[in-house]
Amino acid sequence: MGKVVGDVAFYCGPKTLGAPDNLEEVIVDFIDGAVNRLEIAVQELEHEAIAKAIIRARKRKVTVKIVLEQDYLRSKGIKKDPWTPGGGNESNREIQNALLRSNIDLKMDYNAGIFHQKFIIRDRSAVLTGSTNFTDTGTNNNLNHIVVVHDKLIAKIYSNEFKEIQRGHFGKYNEGHDSHPLDTVVSNVPIRVLFAPDHNPEMEIMKQMLKAQSRIDFAIFTFAKSSGIDDTMIKLLEFGIPIRGALDGLQGRQKWAATDNLIDKGAKLSAVNKGNGLGKLHHKLMVLDDQVVIAGSFNYTGPANMINDENIIILGDFDTKSTRQKRAQTKIAEFARLEIDRIISQHGRVI
Repeated sequence: MGKVVGDVAFYCGPKTLGAPDNLEEVIVDFIDGAVNRLEIAVQELEHEAIAKAIIRARKRKVTVKIVLEQDYLRSKGIKKDPWTPGGGNESNREIQNALLRSNIDLKMDYNAGIFHQKFIIRDRSAVLTGSTNFTDTGTNNNLNHIVVVHDKLIAKIYSNEFKEIQRGHFGKYNEGHDSHPLDTVVSNVPIRVLFAPDHNPEMEIMKQMLKAQSRIDFAIFTFAKSSGIDDTMIKLLEFGIPIRGALDGLQGRQKWAATDNLIDKGAKLSAVNKGNGLGKLHHKLMVLDDQVVIAGSFNYTGPANMINDENIIILGDFDTKSTRQKRAQTKIAEFARLEIDRIISQHGRVI
């Protein structure tokens, strides 16, 4: 299941739509492995099986701390009878109540934009992150990925970010807490972690793309013309670097999308539309030269870079001189690129 390289694992789902992995199982198993502590930062928690796994952990005396995006918990307007359950997001509120009744420390975000994180730190020794929200749709209907890393330094990086989130130190008005991205190597896989807005992930993605020599493949939910990423792609296309990508069909048709600009310059793009059990193409995934993977929660938009609370995780390093590291990062990159191939072949429509 997934592509596992020592203590680094990459998963793509959902299995019901032809992807290799059951993302619900990956998340539940990760939570069930907790012994002492879980720190969870996620945009939305609406998946009953995941919530039950969290409550099971609490019953095992695991310390559990959670931060959620409040827009999925509050009503859009004032209900005539607010004492009666019902309306939109009621399943989220029912899960919130069950968590609170389980003596779990649960907070809503303080972000004026969007709290868009999707990560768990387990026992301060492992991290789960990626594009997957903890919803039934996120694990079973949307095309998504998960990265799991077993490493104390990576866990510390995310745990420090979680502490900032709990204190409300993130978003547009709380920049500057993390001075620079942090790098390490886990099981011969070079890893770099960045958080928005502190680390300006857009610039990092542009820098990584400029190192590509042979190809760029991506699968992305939202890709706006305001992003510098599309400008970089246009220049690379002019220099002869082939670029191929899959876009969510609805998002890719918006007037602010980068779609037409890229096609005009020669990018090969496919739209992935809803239907037959498929909800959204929800990846935020790029593969460079089958060597470097850029994954995480970050859509290619201005707000994601400047306002939202986000993270990206880069697996691989173009500058490594180690044969072992090149071999390890290639295994993960080829797995991710094959999933992009599959999405385009099975679900895509050439634009």
